[in-house]
Amino acid sequence: MKPIAIVPYNFCSFCEIADLYHASVHAIDPAIYTEKQQEAWAPTPPNYDAWHERLKITQPFLALVENKIVGFIELEDDGHIDCAYTHPHYQKCGVMTHLYNYIELYAYEKKLPRLYVEASFIIQPFFEKRGFRTIRENTLVRNGCILTNYSMEKILRS
Repeated sequence: MKPIAIVPYNFCSFCEIADLYHASVHAIDPAIYTEKQQEAWAPTPPNYDAWHERLKITQPFLALVENKIVGFIELEDDGHIDCAYTHPHYQKCGVMTHLYNYIELYAYEKKLPRLYVEASFIIQPFFEKRGFRTIRENTLVRNGCILTNYSMEKILRS
């Protein structure tokens, strides 16, 4: 694998990020999340205007390989991780590990007391391996479809 660079969001890449998000969700095995659930989670086509507005606020960190966006992660000021996605062709290559390690160091530098996330079934084990504990299971309705995620947290300072 080529080197992974972590960089701040630039406002020109919102379409590429929206497409990565969509591809990542729709690449999930339908035995885990049905096609209906995938479509509820990431509608086709992506709403680029909504993504543009979202990313102006969230300003995620991007993982680049040869100047191509291969993953992104959003960290809010209070330690909330909202989105954490890797392009399907770059999964299991260390992209999310690089992104997570970057934001954890950033969180320590900002003296955040904790990191927390609502994790899908797919990424829950990733966070568990990094010291997060599951607080509760959540059921939500998105676009008329029931989805499950898990509230998780990692205490950085007591």
